[in-house]
Amino acid sequence: MREELTKLIPEFNEIKDMDLREKTIKAWELAMEKGGWQPSDLEKIPFTLLIENVTVSFLEHTRAVTKVALGMAHNLKQVLGEKIPVNRDFLASGAILHDVGKLLEYKYENGKYSKSHSGKLLRHPFSGVQIATLAGLPDEISHIIAVHSHEGSKVQRTTEGILLHHADFTTFEPLHK
Repeated sequence: MREELTKLIPEFNEIKDMDLREKTIKAWELAMEKGGWQPSDLEKIPFTLLIENVTVSFLEHTRAVTKVALGMAHNLKQVLGEKIPVNRDFLASGAILHDVGKLLEYKYENGKYSKSHSGKLLRHPFSGVQIATLAGLPDEISHIIAVHSHEGSKVQRTTEGILLHHADFTTFEPLHK
């Protein structure tokens, strides 16, 4: 599974810290196993259940959000230098994992995607934090996952959390008209 995941998500290579990269991949493996998914499913799973007939897959959304977030960090650094410091590895890991909880939140049954039992009880930011913790990731990554969605509105987000939140909504809101 690991080899397939790293081919499907080349952005894992954006994480320079090898231990962090390994734990980020491990989180994906744990979520895939627990949710009962195969790597080939990632291109079929819709990235959201909130948009009827959505044409963007879970895999496409994850990759786009990661690229947008890293692009934002790159441009900030290019113009502002270290005035807004960003831990690029934390941002990359958090972006790749921001929706990993959807692998527990969703199920495929009778030809359609819907909320699983777990998904009815816990939205993906919560199950994503569980997965990150099980994979041994630092709290900074769990924070990014936890605050990327509206649940994070009452929390002081880190710089990486702010960038990821906006990258996520930049790739969601234009489709949700």
